[in-house]
This record gives sequence, C-alpha cells and structure tokens, in this order.
Amino acid sequence: MSHTAHIRSHRKPRRSASTLAMRAGVAGGVLSTLAVAGASGSANAAEPVTQTLELPTLTADLAAQVAQSADATQQAAANYELQAERDAAAANAAKQAKSDLAEAKQKAAEAKKKAQETARKAAAARAARSAERTTLSTTASTGVSTGTSTSTSTATGSAAAIVSFVKAQVGKAYVSGATGPSAYDCSGLVQTAFKQVGISLPRVSQDQSTAGTQVSLSNLQPGDILYWGSAGSAYHVAVYVGDGMFVGAQNPSSGVQEKPLSYDPPTGAVRVL
Repeated sequence: MSHTAHIRSHRKPRRSASTLAMRAGVAGGVLSTLAVAGASGSANAAEPVTQTLELPTLTADLAAQVAQSADATQQAAANYELQAERDAAAANAAKQAKSDLAEAKQKAAEAKKKAQETARKAAAARAARSAERTTLSTTASTGVSTGTSTSTSTATGSAAAIVSFVKAQVGKAYVSGATGPSAYDCSGLVQTAFKQVGISLPRVSQDQSTAGTQVSLSNLQPGDILYWGSAGSAYHVAVYVGDGMFVGAQNPSSGVQEKPLSYDPPTGAVRVL
C-alpha cells in the first residue's frame, strides 16, 4: 500500500455538466433581466428629455394666448373709448339743440311782439285816416277845406314844375327800385320830381315822410308830399297836384296814376317847398 493510500485527495471534485448548465442558465437569466432593466432605465431616462423638448412649444403657445388676450383687452379699451366719445358728442349735440330751441323761442317771441307793434301802428294809421276822410272828401269835391285855410289849386314856381313833371309820368310802369325815366316806384317818382327843381330828397318813403314840415291834410298845397303810414315809417308816398288830386306810382298792376284823395286817403303830408 502506498504511503499515500490513507491520505484523502485535496482536489475539488469535478462539477457535473448538468450543474454547469444550470448555473449558466441562471446567469443568462440574470443578465437578461439586467439588460431589460437597463433598457427600461434608459427609456425612463430618455422620457424627461422628450418632455424638456416639448416645453418650448408649450411656452410659445402660452405666449401667443397672452398676446391674443392683450390684443383683445386693447381692442375692448378702444371700443370703450370710442363709445365714450360718441356719448360725449351726443350729449353736446343735445345741449346745443336745447340752446338753439331756446334761442328760436326767444326770436319767435320777439317777432310776435314786433308784429303786434306793427299791427298797432297800422290800426292807429287807419284810425287817423278815417278821422280825415270827411275833410278829404270835401276837399276833393270843392277844393276848399273845412279848416281855417284854403287848399290852393293852382301851382306856381317850383311847385308848378313838380306838378307838371309828375302828371307827365302818368301811365308809366311801376317797377320796384326804379327812378325813371320809363318806370318808377312810389318814392322814386317823388325823388325824381323834386330833382327837377334842384331839391335832393331821401330815396325811400320812410325818410321822405319826414323830409319837410308836417302839414295838415286840410291845408294841402300843390307840390306837398303825401304819405301813407306813420311819419318815419311810411310805406307809400305821392305828390299832391291840387284840386283834391294826387299823382303816385301805385303798384305793379296800375303803374303811375292820378287819383282823387278819396280814392285812398293818405295819413299825412310834408311840405318841402
């Protein structure tokens, strides 16, 4: 017996093929698990990168919304401002309309007052003319007044020239503003007649009715200026030619005519000569 026969061998026993195969399978499974876990971890690690890449897009959208909101706010403010301007304009227009209405009422009241005053003066003139009617009718028929003086029927000097001129114009046309030689208005005829003797009279009847000395209708002389209406506001004038007659440019339909005083009794008379 060998001297080593009782010594146990220290070599490790050989592993069986099945054991090695099992261990290799286990190791493979572990590695596969680790690989899957690694892949999953890589995938999970990449996800924040994807979210980080989407963040600028979200930020841009938010900025666009903010900009749209700002535009809408600005537009609303502009609309409010425009509406305020319209309201102010409407208020000003209403205020102006109220002022215009008040002014129109005041003018209407003044016009009414003036019309009443004119009517009063016209009534007074008619009353004065009625008071003289009897005297004028007597003068027209006899040539003698009922007053203390006698109406002269025969004109002399400048009066005769004036009477001759106005009688020569009888039959000519009446044209407003005309002063001859083919047409006249009432004051135009009187003014032109007195020019024949070198006397310059005012142009209009209102002024001619105060151009001389006021005389009574019962003491008329040829060449006196007759007027209708009140002195200073007469609306018609003519020339007394004697014998209760006058010559005047009456109106567009009748022209220059010679008429008796009773045809249209005047209100008063002035003597220039």
